[in-house]
Amino acid sequence: MSVIDELVSNNSAYADGLPTQHLDVRPSRQLAVVTCMDSRLDVFAALGLGDGQAHVLRNAGGVITDDVIRSLAISQRKLGTRSVMLIHHTDCGMQKITDDGFRAELRSATGVAPAFAIESFNDVDADVAQSILRVRRSEFVPHRDDVRGFVYDVDTHRLHEVAVDGD
Repeated sequence: MSVIDELVSNNSAYADGLPTQHLDVRPSRQLAVVTCMDSRLDVFAALGLGDGQAHVLRNAGGVITDDVIRSLAISQRKLGTRSVMLIHHTDCGMQKITDDGFRAELRSATGVAPAFAIESFNDVDADVAQSILRVRRSEFVPHRDDVRGFVYDVDTHRLHEVAVDGD
């Protein structure tokens, strides 16, 4: 049995144990969370969120890419969110690579340089601050007054807030 077959079986058991319900597509907390894809961060558990309460957008590093801005624009303009919470974390894999090094690795493996930005970083707090500014400066995201950024410690499971100059 493959890992995916096992997960499909797990889903069947999970679904069988829950009542059938329909949640509104609009998050009840009017919140969008942008975070890393790291498997050590269970966003719903760490924040005490339940199903249907928030949109959660994940990618390598929790980077504010054009696609994240697209998703935030849809989340706010069409699905009612107003607050944006950015969560990066300690011991991130994006701190263990360099843009040039990974770009060269991909080019060597495929013969093609990637069109996407790698977005590695050294300083997690500085990267959170940059991410806050990217969201706040995007004209596509209409509600930019409640955009806050945090670093999640993967060992203690605690958040600390990152302030941006002028806050």
